[in-house]
Amino acid sequence: MPDFPIIDSHVHLYDVERLSYGWMKGVPKLNRTHLVKDFDAARGPVQVDGIVFAEVAVDPGLHIEEARFVAEMAAKDPRLCATIAHAPLEKGKAVEADLATLAAIPMVKGIRRLIETEMNPAFCLEPAFIEAVKMLPRFGFSFDICVKHFAMTYAIELARRCPDTQFILDHIGKPDIKNGLKDPWWWQIRELAHLPNVVCKISGVATEADHAHWHRDQLRPYIDHAITVFGFERVMYGSDWTVSTLALDYPTWVEIVDEAVGGASQDERHKLYRGTAARIYRLPLS
Repeated sequence: MPDFPIIDSHVHLYDVERLSYGWMKGVPKLNRTHLVKDFDAARGPVQVDGIVFAEVAVDPGLHIEEARFVAEMAAKDPRLCATIAHAPLEKGKAVEADLATLAAIPMVKGIRRLIETEMNPAFCLEPAFIEAVKMLPRFGFSFDICVKHFAMTYAIELARRCPDTQFILDHIGKPDIKNGLKDPWWWQIRELAHLPNVVCKISGVATEADHAHWHRDQLRPYIDHAITVFGFERVMYGSDWTVSTLALDYPTWVEIVDEAVGGASQDERHKLYRGTAARIYRLPLS
């Protein structure tokens, strides 16, 4: 375990009584309220003094209310220090009003519009989407890219076309660990790492394996490769809790990551567990 408090750059919190999450009906294990107190129970002995909330795919039209819900929680717990909010970027210039409303909530630091759930992931290269992503720096927002391995080519092109936008690759690009596939993810993530406006979350890896029958040796090559191509300056730890609970518990994921960086210096580990997230999301932590 890290011997210092860490920043978790990717946590999902939600109240199913307050907001609607239609997708959860198909995932009964997740389909109940999960708040900060539940996160604290789940993290066990792991010290976490910074939590970045990641949008939870609320039903259409509820993304502003979701951001306000998180701000209310943060007023009671300062560890909750940033929000990555949803915004319908496919609206192009018309999304400007949404972005202005979100920017009025100080803890909103970035935007995520899920790509992985789209039947046609190439929609993120449509002119309207590109226009909206290019607009994000005006509001001080980064963009979290969430794609599966087969759509990495679109992530690369999106980041290439929007050089002034800061991108964060979620879950190391969701490689097909379950089937033991490396290519083309192996070389595509290296290509993405060549772009200076992209960093990577070491998160959500176990859920890309067989949830019931994975083992640590399956995960390690993918974790090692992501850290190697991006370097410690451009990787950040994330749990992807609660989704991660489909495959493993919170302390086990931290143990796996810590084992993978066992030969790293204290400075490198600090960047992974704290520094990169604090810098990229402009957190009141160091």
